[in-house]
Amino acid sequence: MCEDTHDIGRRALIVTGATAALTLGTVSFAAADGQGRQTQRTATVRGTLPPGCPDFVYVPVEVPAGVREIKVSYTYDRPSVPVGTTGNALDIGLFDQHGTELGGKGFRGWSGGARTEFFVRADDATPGYIPGPVGAGTWHIALGPYTVAPQGLSYELTITLTYGEPGTPVRPVYPPQRAEGRGRDWYRGDCHLHSWYSDGRRTPAEIAALARAAGLDFINSSEHNTHSAHAHWADQAGDDLLIMLGEEITTRNGHVVALGTDPGTFVDWRYRARDNRFGRFAQQIHKAGGLVVPAHPHATCVGCAWKFGFGEADAVEVWNGPYTPDDEVALAAWDATLVASVRGDRRWLPGMGNSDAHRDPDAVGSPQTVVLADDLSREAIQAGLRAGRSYIAESKNVTLRFTATGGRGEQAGIGERLAVAADTPVTVRLEASGLPRCTVRLVTDEGVLLTSDPLPVTGSGTVEWRTTPSYAAYVRAEIRHETAAGPVPGALAALTNPIFLGR
Repeated sequence: MCEDTHDIGRRALIVTGATAALTLGTVSFAAADGQGRQTQRTATVRGTLPPGCPDFVYVPVEVPAGVREIKVSYTYDRPSVPVGTTGNALDIGLFDQHGTELGGKGFRGWSGGARTEFFVRADDATPGYIPGPVGAGTWHIALGPYTVAPQGLSYELTITLTYGEPGTPVRPVYPPQRAEGRGRDWYRGDCHLHSWYSDGRRTPAEIAALARAAGLDFINSSEHNTHSAHAHWADQAGDDLLIMLGEEITTRNGHVVALGTDPGTFVDWRYRARDNRFGRFAQQIHKAGGLVVPAHPHATCVGCAWKFGFGEADAVEVWNGPYTPDDEVALAAWDATLVASVRGDRRWLPGMGNSDAHRDPDAVGSPQTVVLADDLSREAIQAGLRAGRSYIAESKNVTLRFTATGGRGEQAGIGERLAVAADTPVTVRLEASGLPRCTVRLVTDEGVLLTSDPLPVTGSGTVEWRTTPSYAAYVRAEIRHETAAGPVPGALAALTNPIFLGR
């Protein structure tokens, strides 16, 4: 075993074309003995990162030819800190001999803070990492100091190389991009889910079973900063369940779901809003056939709030998991963007809801987005989401029908425009089921213009309201639970995208 100590104070700061990064001294290993035997060599690296250190610290590792497997384990200290001060949290990942260039070909995996060790070899890898040959050259262990205590963050890495003949690479198999479907219909989905291929605790099989139990027709794989799960969903798809592939890109200035990208697509996350790099990767998502969906844009966790703007977005997650105050803020901010679109400043941005489920007791499919699509296929579901022909429901029990009808029988549904003259009488109608004792609120560009009596205990009811396009540029429906907080509205049970009124 060899040991090395890295002192960040004696190393040069390198700006890698995005956020600042630091590359430490190289760890080297002896070449294989030439006999093809499975021998091992280990090196230990220790160092300390100060508060305010770069977002990413790279430890180069010279990997000689003849290596079958690389394994890394790590520990770091967690000192006590004053109340209100962040403690230590250190993420980890791996790049191979192709380098650490932003958006390059070197990515071999990321586990964030979910694991204390990982391995990579040709025929297998730890969840979160990509199997493949261990090529000779300079590999890099990527350390991501998410938060650093005032005392600094002391870490220890143990790197083990196993020499010998490589295993046989595994050819990835991906789920089909179409399921049987019901033709043009309303399909239920949850597009923000985590398995054990990032920081979740469920297997793909467990998630698929929960998705079917929740009445879902489609889901989207969205692991943090890795596409390693893509090759592990094929045997869970079926005629009744479309499984799309994507990623949750977890930057230091917000998270975004890449929804329904081509199999094997990796999207880099190593940048901040100030680096002006997000547009490049949003374009990559679109070129790979995916949608750009900022996730929980007003979440309060460190680095979770969305700060890149919405110019490249196709939809926005306005409801994430159990309904909380930050969802209420996201809903209000989204509604303000609808007003901007009415002025003609920009296209409107549909809202969607997902569970962001990681582990028990997180409920898959709560909430879920219900989308009107021509078929149960990746392309059709994405088209429906992009057009905003969708509503959000807390469970499979909720069904909505929301329409606006003009004086001559013209009709528009969710996400559509009723193109009638400004003074045309319009009847807005909501038919709801699965919502016992919930209250309907009809919201326009002016605000809430109708609040209904609670729906009956059966959960089914109809609410009608009459208006004109000159009075309401759009109308959308919120269905909320009862509340004991006086004027404060209850938690959402369902939410529609708007219907626009007028020409």
